[in-house]
Amino acid sequence: MRKPALLAFGLVVTMIVALGLVVLSSASEVNGIRLHNDAYYFMKRQFAYLFVGVLVAVATALFDYRKWREHQFLAWAFYAVVFVLLIAVLPFAFGRNVNGSYRWLNLGPVNVQPSEFAKLATVIVLSVWLDRVGWRVELFKQGAFWPAVILSAMAIPVMREPDFGSTMVIGLVGFMTMIVAGVRILHMVPFALLGGAALAYKVCTNANRMARIAAFLGIKLELGVEVEDVAAERAAFHARQSLIAIGNGGVWGVGLNQSMQKHLYLPEAHTDFIFAIGAEELGLFFSIAVLVLFFAFFALAVYIARNASDRLGRFLVMGMTFIIFFQAMFNIGVVCEALPTKGMALPFFSYGGTNMLSAFFAVGTIISVGIHSSTSRKRKLPNA
Repeated sequence: MRKPALLAFGLVVTMIVALGLVVLSSASEVNGIRLHNDAYYFMKRQFAYLFVGVLVAVATALFDYRKWREHQFLAWAFYAVVFVLLIAVLPFAFGRNVNGSYRWLNLGPVNVQPSEFAKLATVIVLSVWLDRVGWRVELFKQGAFWPAVILSAMAIPVMREPDFGSTMVIGLVGFMTMIVAGVRILHMVPFALLGGAALAYKVCTNANRMARIAAFLGIKLELGVEVEDVAAERAAFHARQSLIAIGNGGVWGVGLNQSMQKHLYLPEAHTDFIFAIGAEELGLFFSIAVLVLFFAFFALAVYIARNASDRLGRFLVMGMTFIIFFQAMFNIGVVCEALPTKGMALPFFSYGGTNMLSAFFAVGTIISVGIHSSTSRKRKLPNA
């Protein structure tokens, strides 16, 4: 692996994180005062998360990714621990109800969202499995059936929370990793249809989600339940206020810390809709810069994957890259009302510890593949 590519990748991640902190410092101010009587409450905590996240990225980068293959019990142990945590957050266990969903596990001073780690564990175990079976990925059982079981075991409890966004990420990232591994599309179709049908059924039988979709489509459903109408109005309100924020920003923006929408017009200003506040304050150039940075992140990660010394490295990089890139594009699509309202963090921008640690773990894994692929190639050189 050429060092310039790794350096460029690290620089892009640094720029994304720095821009995210700048926007969060303004977007979180009002809610910090309102909820905790401290304008810098969320920023101080985000810096703590960032510090731990960087440590996680460094540790993951130094960890030789090939050990996931050499000591497969580590991958399966990680998978098992995350699965247990997913069960623990469900209503019949120790989960905490937040806005009608059981996604959080209270661990004293911090709250953990296991679904974020589920995405990572799925990519790691799936990559190890697909690498181990080798050419047999072309067979139905080894290439499609067992990987589908691995995906389903994580996706079902996440769907049960319910967290349809994370379920969708797990499914799409898993199937994209399988495509990269060379699994036959025809073998994947039955499982894709089955998973899509299950997700569609859960959405259609969830009044709040249907209300959000109805609000996005601009239609009126005769749901007959007050809470469902409230959900529809809330979704429409978020989308409307988000577009107002982007429109206010125009080309040049209203200026840093001058947003009007963060003054409780846009309730999730420092989390799911932080992109809208950045667009309002810093204008069109901010929006373009964010898109360029995430596409650069994707392109450099693909380059690292293409130059990986083995299949496992290629699968890990592409899986981790899809996690971050897909979430970023989905979040921006929701904020711009190109997609139905769905709570999904913008990686490295939105406030939150679990999301930050998950994103840095993914970055560290990508860098690990780049570093150790380079080391592997040097060892193969006759005079190295």
